[in-house]
Amino acid sequence: MIIGIPKERRPNEYRVGLSPAGVKMLTERGHTCFVEDQAGRGAGFRNIEYEKAGASIAFSAEEVFGRADLLLKMARPMHNEIEWLRPNSAVAAFLHLASAREEKLKVLREKNIYTIAYEEIQKEDGTHPVLRPLSQIGGTMVAQTAARLLQNKWGGRGILLGMIPGVPPAEVVILGAGVVGTYAARAFLGLGAHVTVLDNDMDALQRIAEYLCGVVTMVSTPYNISRATAYADVAIGAILVSGERSPILVTREMVRVMKPRSVILDVSIDQGGCFETSRPTTHDNPVYVEEEVTHYCVPNLSGVVARTATHAFVNASIPYILELANRGIEDAVENIPALKTATNRH
Repeated sequence: MIIGIPKERRPNEYRVGLSPAGVKMLTERGHTCFVEDQAGRGAGFRNIEYEKAGASIAFSAEEVFGRADLLLKMARPMHNEIEWLRPNSAVAAFLHLASAREEKLKVLREKNIYTIAYEEIQKEDGTHPVLRPLSQIGGTMVAQTAARLLQNKWGGRGILLGMIPGVPPAEVVILGAGVVGTYAARAFLGLGAHVTVLDNDMDALQRIAEYLCGVVTMVSTPYNISRATAYADVAIGAILVSGERSPILVTREMVRVMKPRSVILDVSIDQGGCFETSRPTTHDNPVYVEEEVTHYCVPNLSGVVARTATHAFVNASIPYILELANRGIEDAVENIPALKTATNRH
């Protein structure tokens, strides 16, 4: 099979669809890999490393997209990238098509593109093995991001998260007790914050209570969400409904009664966001203020820790990439349940 690894073109997306180690696994099995010139630069992978792994370097994006039977990306293809895709080829990426524009979906249908969404690869136990490491990174990053946004310099309330004797810690409210929520709670707890986690899954809340001593858990009802966000210095959106848009859990009216200069970090923004006031931002312009609350809604949160994120992603995804390449797209998506659930378009 011919595999294409292009350069990511979204703003501040430094990750890459496959590392040299992943390329080597494919080429050793007889597959051909075309890597776009400097595709791995943001993650610290040089062209020469890909060449040593057996890849050929392509000096135009159109060549990589046009040659590939299977294109491996991190972010959802932009409109011009979809136009470059060869009809009847396949693309695997963190697609989040539930929040994509209709015109993109139309072109994917017209060109008969097979689409495999990494975030929807799901094992029999309900876990998402490829999304998990990126969620772990995102959950960890929100704590350091929130700590910065609470500073006066960023328009925050001038609050340290915690650890100062005689001074109450910051109040952090996390919506969602999944992987992002768990890792965020652990990071905030380690920095001394007072953490409250809400979810409607009692088993998830049980795990939080047992794993993270000191974290307050609450059932996620509209009343509890309204009450918790009202006292929050930091509110985190960490909701995932696989294959669907994130539900709006925090209304504009709830945001309006939050503390002035408090902070919202909506990690669910790549699936549409769970705060009514959320809209996507970038690492270049990450924040905006609405209802006197600072909003941080960057979809590719882990895009700026590209080397760590790419290594973690390849560790989790390479078994599935090898199955797609070795068995062929049709066979793999039909006979491997985890890939079948991730196939958005066939």
